[in-house]
Parts: sequence; C-alpha cells; structure tokens
Amino acid sequence: MAEKTIALTGDKPRVIVVGAGFGGLAATRELAGKDVEVILIDRSNHHLFQPLLYQVATADLSPADIAWPIRGIFSHASNVSVFLGEVTGIDLATKSVIARDYRVEYDYLVLATGAATSYFGHDDWAKVAPGLKNIGEATEIRKRLLLAFELAENAEDDETRRKFMNFVVVGGGPTGVEMAGAIAELAKQALSNDFRRIDPRDARIILVEAAPRLLGAFPEDLSAYTRQSLERLGVEVVLNQPVSDITPEGVQIGDDFIESANAIWAAGVKVDHMADWTHAKTDRGGRVEVASDLSLPDHPDTFVIGDAAHVPWQDGLAVPGIAPAAKQMGKYAGRRILDHLGGRDTKPFVYKHAGNLATIGRHRAVIDFNGFKLKGFIAWWVWGLAHIYFLIGIRAPALVLVQWAWSYIFCKKGARLITGPVEPDPDRAPEKTRTDQGDG
Repeated sequence: MAEKTIALTGDKPRVIVVGAGFGGLAATRELAGKDVEVILIDRSNHHLFQPLLYQVATADLSPADIAWPIRGIFSHASNVSVFLGEVTGIDLATKSVIARDYRVEYDYLVLATGAATSYFGHDDWAKVAPGLKNIGEATEIRKRLLLAFELAENAEDDETRRKFMNFVVVGGGPTGVEMAGAIAELAKQALSNDFRRIDPRDARIILVEAAPRLLGAFPEDLSAYTRQSLERLGVEVVLNQPVSDITPEGVQIGDDFIESANAIWAAGVKVDHMADWTHAKTDRGGRVEVASDLSLPDHPDTFVIGDAAHVPWQDGLAVPGIAPAAKQMGKYAGRRILDHLGGRDTKPFVYKHAGNLATIGRHRAVIDFNGFKLKGFIAWWVWGLAHIYFLIGIRAPALVLVQWAWSYIFCKKGARLITGPVEPDPDRAPEKTRTDQGDG
C-alpha cells in the first residue's frame, strides 16, 4: 500500500503530540484553543490514569473508572484532532511522523511515548509474569488472580492447590507494594467466604525486591513501616534477593524455588525506539538526554517529555518517571512552543517535586511531602483524595469514591470479573509487555 502523506496546510503552525499519557495530554491542553493546529497521535483511543491501574488488576475498579476517550476530552477544542495509530518512525530531516501507512508533517513535535516494561534481558518471562502498564495487562492480571482461586478450588491434590495459591510480586517500588497489599486484601478479606473447598486466607503472597529495602525513593522509616504493614497483611517480604528465573512452574528467588502459577512483574521500565527515532544520546533505560528546554539537541522544534526524557534534577539524579513530572513537562513544552511562535524567551524547565505517595492496603499508606511525612490511615485518605483530584470530569471521581467507600465498609471488591479466554496454562497466555502509547 502506498504511503499517504498528511501535508502541512500553511494556515496554522502544526504541532504533533505523540502519546496521550499525562505529558501528552498536558501539552495538548496547553495548546488547545490557541492559534495552532494540533494532531494528537496514540495507539489507543483513551487516556489512562495509570496510578490506579493496580486497582483494576485487583478487582477494586473497572477499566472505565480510570480511562476516558481522548476525543471526548478534546471535543470542545476545535484546533485539536485525534489520530488513532501507532507511530513507527520519525523523520527529523523532513519533519514528519510515520504512523504505519501515513506520513504526517509537522512544524513542532512533542514526543510523549511513555515507557514499557523491562525484564532486564529476560523478555521470555513476559508470558508468565505480566507487567502492569495498560488496561490489557491489568485485566489479564485480574483474570489470572481470580482464576487461580477457581483452579485451586477445583484442584484434586494439595500440591496443585498450593501452586495456584502462591502469588509472587517482583519489585518493591510503589507498584509492587500496592499490588502485594491489594492481593493480600483480595485473598484474606474480599474472597474469604466465597469458596467451599479452599480457604483463600491460606494464600501465600510474596513480594521480592533485589535492593535492601522497599520503596527506595522514600525515607528509611517509611520503608520500614511499609514492610511491617505488609507483613501484618500476611505478605512475605523478601529483600536483597534478585529473581533469577520465572517459569510456568514457579519463581527462582536466590537459592529458593517457589512453586507458583501467579507471578507479576513490577521491577523495571525501559523506553523503546527513542534512540532509533531521534539518533540522540540516551541513558541506560533508553531515555533521551534533552536540552534545558526539553528540546532534542540540534532540533529546537522537537521536544521529548515524560518517561521518555532524561532531565537532570538533583544529586546526580534525573527527574523521576511519575505522573506529576510528566504533566509539568507537557505544560512546559506547550508553553515553549507558543513562546517560540510569539518570539518570546522561555526560562529553562525546572521540576517541582511535590513528594512521593504509595498505598499499602485498605487503610494504610505512606507519604513524603519533601520531608513532611505521613503514614497510616490519615495518609491513606490523603493518598485517595489526591488521586481523585486528578481524575477527569465529574462522573469518574464520584464513581471511584463510591466504589472505594463500598470496598472499605463491606470489604468487597465489585469488579471481580474473569474476562477473556479462560486459559489455565500461563505459558500459552498472550504476550503483553508494552505500555499504552503515552507516559505514565
């Protein structure tokens, strides 16, 4: 099929934003209603609120509670159009984006492609240990979790039953901590009275971290509190032990092999394609080392933001790959483009770190607001309200608040649906390793 070109019209400067994650959305919002033409390209038709994705995976929320159609978000912005497609290349010389059979020309480009799950060279683990970057992976994990209890209920011997009721979460960052705590509550509270041949409270949940402590970005006392809280929930925390192999039969942790049909990967991320697309210098994770205005070196009309950008921060560290950082970068990139068009100077990008948040369970969380620390029940409510504040629209926050209240009062999870083909052999499950096209 011949390549189709969407050429510049000459009426208004055209800005292409690749990725409808937090950064891409923020950049597009900054440009909405301005005297520019904006084309937002994404492989999915929805924006995803990734911080709550683990709650879809553990049956607290439905996908529609944390995802919104991109076209609906910008339905009132007449200068914004949405292009559903997967970007396969960038031609900096001709200033065009290649999306399969289409070539879309631009005056300015914002790359907000997000990150993908990294298995540190063991991509074969993806079939048996899915990551958590998009709705497809979240619903796959939910299916596996719920199906594990069904298969354990039907098992004829104790060895098979134990294999299905052993859950291994790899990675002790916020996602791993949140997943382990939510699985423990699913097993030991929400499902505790639903089965007859098994007791879900006998489930074994193991959280594995290669580093000396959980939540490495948090102060040590909050890390210690997190570990103690997880252990109270019944989670076994294994530190200083890397995972050396994951198979359909189980997980090798140091010298120990844990028989398990349920492994979840929350240990690493990487950025795909940036080096090939931009020919720029990247760090070990594939992030592009950008200029002080987030532009690509030698290409002042091209910006890289969010998880795809390596932006120096403090103490030799880069700006973390979290939603607030991506939003700040997106807003800045939008303003930088408008300033450039208006002949105005723009100060270099400065990241303002609000703090770190992680939830441990139904009424436990830890928060570090740049030295001001909270933990426990109050922190859990602050964490919840902070997340609800950033949800889009009116309906979504209300639904999530009601769902959380229901879950908290009755210890029930309302989205316990096993969807898709019921396939008990993890080795034959579909491979899903990449994130939605958008930063998180």
